Amino acid sequence: MRILFIGDIVGRSGRAILLERMPKLVAEWKLDLVIVNGENAAGGFGITESIYNDMIDAGADAVTLGNHAWDQREALVFIERAPRLVRPLNYPSGTPGRGAAMIDIRNGARVLVMNVMGRIFMDALDDPFAAVDRELAACPLKSGADAIVIDMHCEATSEKQAMGYLADGRASLVVGTHTHVPTADHRILPGGTAFMSDVGMTGDYESVIGMAKDEPLGRFLRRIPQGKFEPANGPATLCGVAVETDDASGLAQRVAPLRLGGKLEEVRPAFWL
Repeated sequence: MRILFIGDIVGRSGRAILLERMPKLVAEWKLDLVIVNGENAAGGFGITESIYNDMIDAGADAVTLGNHAWDQREALVFIERAPRLVRPLNYPSGTPGRGAAMIDIRNGARVLVMNVMGRIFMDALDDPFAAVDRELAACPLKSGADAIVIDMHCEATSEKQAMGYLADGRASLVVGTHTHVPTADHRILPGGTAFMSDVGMTGDYESVIGMAKDEPLGRFLRRIPQGKFEPANGPATLCGVAVETDDASGLAQRVAPLRLGGKLEEVRPAFWL
């Protein structure tokens, strides 16, 4: 199975490159599964139903969220009619939506997509490790799903790496989101799970993690807000991670980063060229 996970879409610039490039990538690389983190897609904060539908129409099979899941209040309502929109699994019981979704993909396979939020320097949610462990026990790789992808949305690299090892041999891919900077540690863990600490953002890198530079820089210098954070809207870089799995086991065989456009050095997965 050919899987592409695309990192945090930030604002109009990030949406533009995603909608332009994703259909071509799906066709060119014969992708079976595309997952997009969309929690910063609407002006840098949250997601709207229109943006979600645009992503699905362009080829995304699932859209994951994170700590900005409810910044656009309409998400609390439309998530119930958006079966491919996945919010953090470890929100308290009764939270709208779903933290894990079984997705039927274009090659006939079934994929379990999970989104989970860390707790170090983040909101105090339920235990993400216990939540993921329960889902993996209830839906084992291959007997329950042909592939399993976990989006670990958190600040701390240690927490992301620990989640990778919790799921090693039990998931196809564990990928970190939220910090908006692509890491160079993509690899296959000993048990066969592909891992990357942070996939990076899809947005304008001439910025402070996707936001126009002046306001965050001013806050660091003066400790006084002068205005709102606004997404930078220069040319965006699309960041992702490409994974190829073994159909018999559901585990990863190859993993590589993807970076297209904008300011960062372009990188494409050699095994799909």
